[in-house]
Amino acid sequence: MNDPRYPIGKFERPTTVDEATRARHVADLAAAPALLRASVHGLDDAQLDTPYREGGWSVRQVVHHVADSQVQAYVRTKLALTEHEPTIKTWDERLWAELADVKGPLEPSLRMLEGAHERWVACLRSLPAEAFGRRIVHPVSGLLTIDQLLALYSWHSRHHTAHVTVLRTARGW
Repeated sequence: MNDPRYPIGKFERPTTVDEATRARHVADLAAAPALLRASVHGLDDAQLDTPYREGGWSVRQVVHHVADSQVQAYVRTKLALTEHEPTIKTWDERLWAELADVKGPLEPSLRMLEGAHERWVACLRSLPAEAFGRRIVHPVSGLLTIDQLLALYSWHSRHHTAHVTVLRTARGW
């Protein structure tokens, strides 16, 4: 895989998810905050402000984006569990990545990610298998099951952590 935009490959939405794959997705979500934290450990401000690729976000923006996005996913999961096929709101991640809070320290976003994932994983682990078939309506992607959301956000957290780790390796950090 030589495309720096997709260091672990592009996301492929599954049509079905078996129990073992679901468990792996939940385990990925449980591990994601620590892996992201480890990927940025010891980086200074100049390194954090380095884009992971030409024309891409800085490492700092990536970390804040992951927190913003994963919290959205947690809320979307809870909406799917408590409403009948709710239509979710989209958000412009590019504009969010330019707001002032994204220029600040990483720690608030890392803590936010840790807290959201701890609750999200606890919720997911409490669910019966049939609950993972509950759906949301995404204005662009259409109907998505909780299983499909988990697949996406398992990939999403690994994808962005890889942006940081690939950059670190390339730069010898």
